[in-house]
Amino acid sequence: MKVSYQWLSQYVDVSGFTAAELAEKLTRSGVEVDFVENRNKGVEGVYVGFVKSREKHPDADKLSVCKVDVGQGEELQIVCGAKNVEAGQKVPVAIVGAKLPDGLNIKRAKLRGVESQGMICSAKELGLNDKLLPKEIQEGILVLPEDTEIGLSILDVLAINDHVLDLDLTPNRSDCLSMLGAAYEIAAILGRPILLPDAEQGAANGAGSASEGAHSTRQASAHISVEITAKEQCSHYAAKLIEGVVVGTSPLWMQNRLMAAGLRPINNIVDITNYVMLEYGQPLHAFDADKLENGHIDVRLAKQGEKLLTLDGVERTLEPHMLLITDGMKPVAIAGVMGGENSEVTGGTTRILLESAKFDGGTVRKTSRQLGLRSEASQRFEKEANPEAVLPALHRAAFLMGRYASGQIASGVVESIAQEHKPVQIEISVSRINDYLGTALSTEEVKAIFGRLHFVVDLQGEKFNVHVPSRRGDITRGVDLIEEVARLYGYDNIPTTLMTGVTTPGALNKEQSIRRLARTLLTGSGLYEAVTYSFTHPQQISDFPGAFKAAKPIALSMPMSEERSTLRTSLIPNLLEAASYNRNRNTDDVALFEIGRIFVTDETALTELPDERLMLAILLTGKRQATHWSGKSVDVDFYDLKGVFESLVDYLGIAGITGYVAAVQDGFHPGRTADITLATPEGTLVIGTIGQLHPALQQQKDLADTYVLEVDFNALALYADEQITYSPLPRFPSIGRDVAVVVDRKVQVGELTAAAKKVAGALLESIQVFDIYTGDRLGMDKKSVALALVYRTAERTLTDEEVSELHARVVASLEESFGAELRK
Repeated sequence: MKVSYQWLSQYVDVSGFTAAELAEKLTRSGVEVDFVENRNKGVEGVYVGFVKSREKHPDADKLSVCKVDVGQGEELQIVCGAKNVEAGQKVPVAIVGAKLPDGLNIKRAKLRGVESQGMICSAKELGLNDKLLPKEIQEGILVLPEDTEIGLSILDVLAINDHVLDLDLTPNRSDCLSMLGAAYEIAAILGRPILLPDAEQGAANGAGSASEGAHSTRQASAHISVEITAKEQCSHYAAKLIEGVVVGTSPLWMQNRLMAAGLRPINNIVDITNYVMLEYGQPLHAFDADKLENGHIDVRLAKQGEKLLTLDGVERTLEPHMLLITDGMKPVAIAGVMGGENSEVTGGTTRILLESAKFDGGTVRKTSRQLGLRSEASQRFEKEANPEAVLPALHRAAFLMGRYASGQIASGVVESIAQEHKPVQIEISVSRINDYLGTALSTEEVKAIFGRLHFVVDLQGEKFNVHVPSRRGDITRGVDLIEEVARLYGYDNIPTTLMTGVTTPGALNKEQSIRRLARTLLTGSGLYEAVTYSFTHPQQISDFPGAFKAAKPIALSMPMSEERSTLRTSLIPNLLEAASYNRNRNTDDVALFEIGRIFVTDETALTELPDERLMLAILLTGKRQATHWSGKSVDVDFYDLKGVFESLVDYLGIAGITGYVAAVQDGFHPGRTADITLATPEGTLVIGTIGQLHPALQQQKDLADTYVLEVDFNALALYADEQITYSPLPRFPSIGRDVAVVVDRKVQVGELTAAAKKVAGALLESIQVFDIYTGDRLGMDKKSVALALVYRTAERTLTDEEVSELHARVVASLEESFGAELRK
């Protein structure tokens, strides 16, 4: 919101404070001011002049010699190159000695032999943003209104001697999206009274130097009717009829104020609606009443596929959630967003139907975003405009149209009220305010602060019953009032006090702690953490359903794109996208992990929230390490991924991982995939899947051999030990034994090691597979598995005899359970 210092001074006495000082006070009270702009970019010595004559330059076809009166008793001869200069115009004239922006100083000069005693200026040469000027005067010199007084300083005429405060408002302070809202804030800060415009009878004090225009009122309410069909989306709609208007140029003072606020003047009707919108924060719209069917207004929701050609010349296809203003037969405006061309005010318009309404902010926001139409009006409706400003803004705009558009104002207002506004009342005590702020404010001090805010209060002892004005929609609870007291009292004045009461030291819960440990281990293992979208394409779920095959895809009602239209049921598809993205940019070696939530439900149409499962996914593809002279580079394989996972499990102290069981899963290689099992008190639990990506999917994603893992992180966290335990170095020696057995090829190595551990018991420190051999010497259906077993106890030195006896029992159990034979 851009707030003109001069305009602000019409509502509150700001004497004694510069714009910069006001900006500082506003920022300290919680309304941040981004910057203060000086509209004078360096203009000095420029006055209003009257072009008495214009003659062609004797030696230049594109130059004119003008005689100009600037009210200083002497005509000036000025050579001008503008095409639009004519005798009889009022123009800005920079006399000799004047200064213009960019360091330009005006001196006497001769142009093609003719003396020039000054310069007739354009808007751009005065430092004005010519894009905000009416289109017809954006080129050439700036032509001023005919009633402009000769000799006045252009600084006063164009309000260039003004400063503009650019407020950076938070969404809750929509009250400051108006000049009156800013004035209330400044008045409260300075402790000065506020002067409000008389909405129904007159303009604000010092509203401008324009002469009083003739206007009249007459009974014409019977000519219009209003109906609200969409009662939830529109709570109040009011209209007023103004006849006999003359569409033309708005007064210069009004144009200056609009341009200071960043709006381009268009004509007196549009300018007045914009001016009142900036003044009250209440958007208005003017319809050409003759283009409405029987003067009827119906506020309803759009029909599916209904179309409207809006004022920007674009035909919009509407949807049923969009609110429309119609004349009973056709739509004439998208409520709160933009009007239609079929009811536009033009130069030939003589009858105006003036609209002021309270539209639902959520409806306007959704419509504005979907249509890509953002405007000053929609911005104010989105943040919930003041419901009690509907009628005052309507009367104010009608009055100005009567004065500056020669309109005849129909008496009375035609309106429809679907929902009455309920005033907010909040009870709060002085002790509660002091307890929150750590202050010692008295009842009178708090009452004075509420008075400065123009809050009506009923005092009962130390308790206040505060009647919150409707313009302050951000105040709904007692803590909001406490914040207002803090702001006005001054944050700098609030003493530093220690908190009292029971405190609880902060700490991570077990899941958070385990997540942190997992991240530490995985990043330390050379993996990069990925954070991907929770949304994916439905085809991704079809290609890779993940651990929950029966889960139904959950479609978003308003997706950002088709690529992100469904909640994910697995983390792996998005990791595959990341791997493809890197490979397409010549990064072939990718090691990623993600800890994130997936969304699982068995409902086709949701009736309750889906189950959010925290999962861990890991992806490896490319080389194990970069190419180096010391050895050949090797591609990652299944066992690299398995090793990373086992390192994590060991780091987290999870002892229950029982093995890897061959499995067939959608999206995985059918012969290189296993389920990961975990032994729990309730039984063996499958917690995830590990394996190679299916070759067809690898080819589709343009990836080399890729290995992925996805496990239920909640299960890991449940059985993990967040406390790191240390084991002392062994005091006694170990004894190693190796054994190679020939077994059937179908026998899983994990079953062999599990059987050996079971028999060896506590004396077995470790068991490793150091060789697997298959070949014709053993037969087509046989394989040799070589195991290295290490025996040790922390209590004593084992004897060779007891280890040999125990090892013999281990070998015997393998022979008995799997038909194993010692390899010879």
